[in-house]
Amino acid sequence: MKFLMAISLAAAAFFAASAVQAQPGQWYPGPDWDRDINVRCASHDYRYRMCQIDTGRGSRVYLTRQISNTRCIEGRNWGWNRAGVWVDGGCEGIFTVERRWSGGPGRPPGHGGPGGWVPGPDWDNDISVRCGSRDYRYNLCQVDTGRGGRVYITRQISNTRCVEGRTWGWNRAGIWVDGGCEAIFTVERRWR
Repeated sequence: MKFLMAISLAAAAFFAASAVQAQPGQWYPGPDWDRDINVRCASHDYRYRMCQIDTGRGSRVYLTRQISNTRCIEGRNWGWNRAGVWVDGGCEGIFTVERRWSGGPGRPPGHGGPGGWVPGPDWDNDISVRCGSRDYRYNLCQVDTGRGGRVYITRQISNTRCVEGRTWGWNRAGIWVDGGCEAIFTVERRWR
């Protein structure tokens, strides 16, 4: 009888703890989450590949060691987003993901981003940006996409097909285009 009661109490405590942790807006990274991770990512046969890894909020990714003979250039044949690290065009390397927690839903009250900074009241507005690859060359159109935002094509202008990850992409620095892609992009800036 005591054994059954002990198991019942342990199960109740487990489910109560799970319910507390599952409340929306209360998630925090666990211990050892803020550590650097090395990931090897390769574009085999010069094809696009996404190497999925949680880059986290406030993180950054950089090329630690190039393995391929093809020169890896950020924004051109490699980049990263919340889903992970992507490579294309023969780039292969070891990438370091510096995972850092910089807030978002579940951050302690009164804390903003790094240094306590939070954007102004009109910051969460959508922006339209025209960006084009002249003479089929790489071009970066600088715009602050915001942490937690997203970018998508509103209207394609070029005859060349714009394919995300191949002829266009985005990161915190802005929108990049290549290979003749030209479009009007919508930047949904969100502070998360």
